[in-house]
Amino acid sequence: MKRVLVLCTGNSCRSQMAEGYLEFYVQGKAEVFSAGLENHGVNPFALRAMAEDNIDISSHYAKTVDAFRNEHFDYLVTVCDEASQERFRGISYTHRLHFSIPDPAAFTGSEDEIMEEFRRVRELVKKYMLKFIGQALLENAVPAV
Repeated sequence: MKRVLVLCTGNSCRSQMAEGYLEFYVQGKAEVFSAGLENHGVNPFALRAMAEDNIDISSHYAKTVDAFRNEHFDYLVTVCDEASQERFRGISYTHRLHFSIPDPAAFTGSEDEIMEEFRRVRELVKKYMLKFIGQALLENAVPAV
């Protein structure tokens, strides 16, 4: 079974969304984890945005990359530019991919405007994770869902 680790800065939005979509679409045919350079806690707007797309990430919790020291992953996927530039000591991986996704938590505005930004970013995350599944996971012997 393939193992995937998705990383971003705080493990609060983008990586949590990516983990949620990957878990949903691969349905147990790969092990999926997410973490951050720091632990910012799961953002409530991310929970709401994902729930609107029928993906429940309410049981997710923020973790730092240190939680995965001495583990091996088939894929290390970074979803923010800051994490893409890090060298992750103690974590081994076969393939490394990067998707540059803006941080919705950095957006300022009214609550409605912030929610709209989270929806926009959610759709980007979904698009990139479906692309990743199709081009990487499914071509490497993970059965189609």
